[in-house]
Amino acid sequence: MPQLNPAPWFAILMFSWLVFLIIIPTKVMSHTSPNDPTHIESEEHKTEPWNWPWQ
Repeated sequence: MPQLNPAPWFAILMFSWLVFLIIIPTKVMSHTSPNDPTHIESEEHKTEPWNWPWQ
């Protein structure tokens, strides 16, 4: 029964973990966003009361 032979399945398991732990994170971490967030200085906005003409 080939299912009981661990040799090919163990190699596939190790190779897939190698891909998930080494190759994919390096590709994801090297990705740069085209719109990097910038720090916007907070300024206080002037608030003015509304002039409701019917009140």
